[in-house]
Amino acid sequence: MSYLDRIAACQAWRPERYRLFVIGGEPLGRVAHGFAKRLADFPSVFQVSDRAVVLAPELADVRSRTLAVAEVLGRLAEAGEIPGWRDEAYPITPRWGEPPRMTMERAAVPLFGCRAYGVHLNGLVSEGERTELWVAKRAQTKATAPGKLDHLVAGGQPHGIGVRDNLIKECAEEAAIPHALARQAVPVGVVSYICERPEGLRDDVCFCYDLALPADFAPRNTDGEVAWFQLWPMNQVLERLRDTEDFKFNCALVILDLAVRRGHLSAQDPDYTAIVHGLRLPDEVTVF
Repeated sequence: MSYLDRIAACQAWRPERYRLFVIGGEPLGRVAHGFAKRLADFPSVFQVSDRAVVLAPELADVRSRTLAVAEVLGRLAEAGEIPGWRDEAYPITPRWGEPPRMTMERAAVPLFGCRAYGVHLNGLVSEGERTELWVAKRAQTKATAPGKLDHLVAGGQPHGIGVRDNLIKECAEEAAIPHALARQAVPVGVVSYICERPEGLRDDVCFCYDLALPADFAPRNTDGEVAWFQLWPMNQVLERLRDTEDFKFNCALVILDLAVRRGHLSAQDPDYTAIVHGLRLPDEVTVF
């Protein structure tokens, strides 16, 4: 196994398995052929052809689109076809910073292959040249990646809250990090990927943050989503990442980005340039 295996797992999908999801003439996602056929059962909301799933043109504003799709999704969820329902609305938009064309239940977003956003926090403890990283183990009750290793704090970016405010909220919920300390988190960039997962097509951008933590800080989970926290030396983190599939798949990109920025990986590694280029998709890349 290698770091490139972890990257490959985040950048693997087959376009021929999907047809476009179109809203108001804009392609904003991709729908697997099987799910597209299911959506054809709702012709007043979705116009389904061999090439695309088009949201009905008469649904011409954010509210009408959101309500119509929510009704369909609710029926599918009642039928057990959308597991892991979150009651959390995600914005559906062609790129970050643009107004949403609609909002959609988080659990359904991968079924439509729409771009989603999230936050990941590297919780760091450093002394001299030694760096340690807080690692969390996800609870077995999590809808996605139960029992996998994760960051100290990570979460999706819902509609209606700023990225930093969302990060601070997640810090409190997941690790009991005080507000004043969470505000010290430093934005360090993004990682991005498109890949096929059990929940659907994940087209994600993760906003990455570093937070220097006091040596005497001990995280405490408050929302029941974390089984335990442990503080690991960076070499242990990287070895576990390289040699196993124990980490949640997208954590690999965030950790490797950290390792490159902090010099834990360098050009001495023959895979260095491939690792660096694999951490994010080209700027404003589109799958359409």
